[in-house]
Amino acid sequence: MGRGGASNDQQTGPERKCIATGDVQPKHGLIRFVIGPDNQVYPDILGKLPGRGIYVSADRAALELAVKKKAFARSAKQPVTLPDGLIDEVEQQLARRVVDLISLQRKAGKAVAGYEKVKGWLQTEEAEVLIQAVDGSGRGKSKLSTPHYGHYIGWLTADELGLAFGRQTVIHGALASGGLTQRVVEEAGRLKGVRVNEGGSGHPKG
Repeated sequence: MGRGGASNDQQTGPERKCIATGDVQPKHGLIRFVIGPDNQVYPDILGKLPGRGIYVSADRAALELAVKKKAFARSAKQPVTLPDGLIDEVEQQLARRVVDLISLQRKAGKAVAGYEKVKGWLQTEEAEVLIQAVDGSGRGKSKLSTPHYGHYIGWLTADELGLAFGRQTVIHGALASGGLTQRVVEEAGRLKGVRVNEGGSGHPKG
């Protein structure tokens, strides 16, 4: 597979309808929201908060459309309050989720960081996922290739990858198959939709 994110063979599982676009798709490609007792809209990245779920595609344009069209209130059939920076909060929570999952894989011995270790895993075909920091050197990153039939994640920052691997910064990482790796790929795919625009550049921070 190329440098795209979640694979096309994941189109299975429960499906939900996006309140912004009307598209129906598997839940792992959507962001779940709930309305709290205070009538405020809350993102539910883990899908565990009580209440009826309201779903929006994991895509920044779809989220912006849902806000603009007042789709949350229409779907909830009641007035709701949207917190300032809701979409940026979704992005931040998704990034933390991906970082946490990579960290768990590292602790399970299914993730490595550093150019030489990643290169070794790629050569022995132990790596299923190549991860590279979006703000890393393009020349350095071009020396490593996505595993055949594998996945590429390239929209986390060096600081975020550093958190995942218990270091200050990380440019190159890799995940072996099994464990939580498929979950990492799916969650990273959601993050890509919210963080990266059609041109492939990162959403500006701050």
